[in-house]
Amino acid sequence: MGTFVKLLDLLLFVYFLLIAIVAPLFDGQVALPKHIFPPVLVDLKSWYTQQYGDYLVSEKPHFFVGLIWLELLFAWPLSVLSLYAIAAGKSWIKTTSLMYGVSTLTAMVAILSEMKNSERASHKLLTVYYPFLGFAVLAILRGLLPHSSKSGSIGKRSVIGRKKRA
Repeated sequence: MGTFVKLLDLLLFVYFLLIAIVAPLFDGQVALPKHIFPPVLVDLKSWYTQQYGDYLVSEKPHFFVGLIWLELLFAWPLSVLSLYAIAAGKSWIKTTSLMYGVSTLTAMVAILSEMKNSERASHKLLTVYYPFLGFAVLAILRGLLPHSSKSGSIGKRSVIGRKKRA
């Protein structure tokens, strides 16, 4: 089980690192004024929107903007905290990961339901969004698994190995 948790932590670390960078710089363009972003990021968003036909990013429906605000104000800080928790071997990775996973899973169900039911999303666009659903499930799973007792953090001793001091 410990090896599985370590592998899951590695996968989630890479994912949370990606989210820590992409959420404010790319997704933030949906909710925040365009002029605060460098032209290269605005151009990247325009290219993505045209290349993948992401009508939610280009049309900015109210529910989608609301979900982006949820990501920026709730999920993004949790991803940054989760990065630290994994790197430092903190046991509260279970809590931050579970909270992030449930929030993202809920948002992705709403987004993917819109895309599938509107029949406006191409297969190419869906392949961009489905991995986020998968990583949300992995984050929930990480939140439900025990913390690896053999963490790589330095300077921690087990409770049993400590001597009582008077």
